Amino acid sequence: MSQGTLEQLRGKLDVINMQLLELLSERAAIAQQIGHEKEKQGVPKFDPVREQRMLEELAARNSGPFDDNTIRQLFKQIFQASLNLQQTDVKKQLLVSRKRQKEDTVVQLGEASVGGGKPMMVAGPCSVESYEQVRQVAAALKQAGVTVMRGGAFKPRTSPYDFQGLGIEGLKILKEVADEFGLKTISEIVDPAHIELACDYIDVIQIGARNMQNFELLKAAGDVRTPILLKRGLAATIDEFLHAAEYIVSRGNTQVMLIERGIRTYEKATRNTLDISAVPILKQESHLPVLVDVTHSTGRKDILAPCAKAALAAGADGIMVEVHPNPAVALSDAAQQLNIEEFNRFYNEVQQSGLFHSLSVR
Repeated sequence: MSQGTLEQLRGKLDVINMQLLELLSERAAIAQQIGHEKEKQGVPKFDPVREQRMLEELAARNSGPFDDNTIRQLFKQIFQASLNLQQTDVKKQLLVSRKRQKEDTVVQLGEASVGGGKPMMVAGPCSVESYEQVRQVAAALKQAGVTVMRGGAFKPRTSPYDFQGLGIEGLKILKEVADEFGLKTISEIVDPAHIELACDYIDVIQIGARNMQNFELLKAAGDVRTPILLKRGLAATIDEFLHAAEYIVSRGNTQVMLIERGIRTYEKATRNTLDISAVPILKQESHLPVLVDVTHSTGRKDILAPCAKAALAAGADGIMVEVHPNPAVALSDAAQQLNIEEFNRFYNEVQQSGLFHSLSVR
């Protein structure tokens, strides 16, 4: 073969390469449109039946010189690239995505800021049981310099026979005590019908792990402008977690905070498995503030402080912990709640680590 013939053949390949690139780009654009339609309709991105059918049709039309298996492998790579493009494109469109908004969302709770590099402490009883119980905790938190108190009024429990909370009466107790001590409050709401009512009593509406994919509740939370604290589900992927937040933000409520509370694994040494890696991943993928609930994730008082420090070192915007005046008689999660003396020791240890350096204690 002469040099001239070789160059001529190479020239033909160059032309075909450009044609292939144009066709692949055109195919990719159509794949993106398909991805958008699937997202609207809630249809899974990957359709294995259709992919297999296309591969078999292409192999049947193959006349060489590639064998059928090579044709299948080449087009499977093209199909995979198109699927990856659809998934990446959808992520870019999410309102909660860091690609959509570069700067951190900062949620203002009175004088406290959640997000933007100022870690904070949220503490309070698992359940609101009485006015006196909540008042004792509030007084201790105020003295320690904590400005945001949690307290469960509606308690979704595994057993229908367990204490379910005081409901609206619990919200009223939270408000009365919070007004007295100048605290902001967080409490879980489980019924979409209670969302607007809750706005009159609490400063942050929590959507718990068991309701992370209660889509009607997420929609109702998106229709108000009260800040939302969204907990990760017991077995939810990070992608599912972010899409749950998207439900809220897409309806206009941009004041959303995420909270990692441990996921269910085979491990029995802790109540759940604290997914520390979720913190930097969520901070990288999303602009929303990320907190960590060390109580529910571990269920163990003896490791709360090191887990809190690990969460802050990983970039968490805040820590949540449960406190009760007398945990032994608590109506829910008695074993994992700190008493007031234990909380003060825990809080001092976390502060002394230096990881709360940007938190101004009031």
